Amino acid sequence: MNTIVKFYDTIDDSLLKFAVIVAKSNGKWVFCKHKERDTYECPGGHRETDEAIDDTAKRELNEKTGAIDYKIQPVCAYSVTAPDNFDGQETFGKLYFAEIKSFEGELHSEIERVELFNELPTSWTYPQIQPLLLKKVINRGFIK
Repeated sequence: MNTIVKFYDTIDDSLLKFAVIVAKSNGKWVFCKHKERDTYECPGGHRETDEAIDDTAKRELNEKTGAIDYKIQPVCAYSVTAPDNFDGQETFGKLYFAEIKSFEGELHSEIERVELFNELPTSWTYPQIQPLLLKKVINRGFIK
């Protein structure tokens, strides 16, 4: 079974389990490098109990990148169905775009470092998912 990514304009809020943020800062792509991986990923993470999904996105953006001054906006909902993810069940998340103006000095998560790229990295943590999310953000006109 291959990884399947689907996009939705609306979805029931109770289905949303995670938030992922495509981010730029001063015209550069913002990516995270996890301490235990040699690849790059968009900031994001799982929704906590009774947390609004928009609050999940803001919390994860801050925890993963140290962003303190930013503008964030929802793009769409999406789902991932993958054999190595939630026992192959379709899981739903919300995709955001953020423009980060400033970062705090240290990270408070499992992220080793945040890197800013002129061009998109080629070493993805989730190569069957992340490029599709970026394409959706670009196609929806969030990035000029």
